[in-house]
Amino acid sequence: MTQPPDPDFSQTALSDYLLEILPDAGPLISVQRFKGGQSNPTYLLQMESGRKLVLRRKPFGKLLKSAHAVDREYRVQKALAGSGVPVADMLHLCTEDSVIGAMFYVMDHVEGRVMWEPQLSDIPVGERFAYYEQMAQTLGALHRVDIEAVGLGDFGRPGNYYQRQIARWGRAFREGKTVERPAMDQLMAWLETTPCPADDRVTLAHGDYRLDNMIFHPSKQQVLAVLDWEISTLGHPFADISYQCMQWRLPADGVFPGLAGLDRHAEGLPTEDEYIALYCKAAGISEIPHWPYYLAFNCFRMVAILEGILRRIEDGTAADPDRGREMGKIIPDLLAIALEQTKAL
Repeated sequence: MTQPPDPDFSQTALSDYLLEILPDAGPLISVQRFKGGQSNPTYLLQMESGRKLVLRRKPFGKLLKSAHAVDREYRVQKALAGSGVPVADMLHLCTEDSVIGAMFYVMDHVEGRVMWEPQLSDIPVGERFAYYEQMAQTLGALHRVDIEAVGLGDFGRPGNYYQRQIARWGRAFREGKTVERPAMDQLMAWLETTPCPADDRVTLAHGDYRLDNMIFHPSKQQVLAVLDWEISTLGHPFADISYQCMQWRLPADGVFPGLAGLDRHAEGLPTEDEYIALYCKAAGISEIPHWPYYLAFNCFRMVAILEGILRRIEDGTAADPDRGREMGKIIPDLLAIALEQTKAL
């Protein structure tokens, strides 16, 4: 689950800084980097007091404008405390690069389990459905948060969410692509010319809501914290649910393990339709019309994100180049899924 300490920043400087901010935690004893974290590297901090903290920082080096917004991550999670959406306790945001070389924030460590593969192979078959039900209920709760009441009314521009996202990620792809991808060009042309079917609802959108971005209770079917809020914004709720449902279309043995080809009922897992129904109940809605549009949109956005990782590998700023290259191999699958959806509308 962890890798050796990252040698790229001074642990002494960090320890001295944290002693001023969180004196009761005591000096920093060790730093271990968590698995994953292609975008914003994340570390477990063991303090002399026995307390465990988590640090999440921007990558070092040249970065795309507005990317790796750890300050936004900190703000949204702090605002959600007590909202009914489970998040870790935010402790401190350091906006200066001078301490460790990049902006970072510190939060309490949440003891629990991260599920890395959607089949939940380590969970008894009869208990698996309940974990998915918990995920759907948590997402429904997120989309029912009163954004004004929690102080996030200005967290993004309301309205035209999909059009703005298509423009943003299309521009990022064109500026950062590492190879020509005709299928992506075809998909972008379709998205840029097809009227968006979404209504005018505005909710908080996580942007990367998936199984391995949440911590579950050590022994119960309960979500203790939703993680990785870097691209959260004010958006449209169907973007989050359709993003998560991409895993029902992806191969079980891929770099992003999915549920395609599995006997869902025999495995104790919900079908895509069953999961959508769980979410709709939690979100207080009856259905999600024009479903293929949202799947195509999310495949497009994921390809743009993965292309950005491949670009960072070429630029020498990627957190984990080997993992990033493996992730990039799924781009053709995502494009095939997306183009299939464009024919379904």
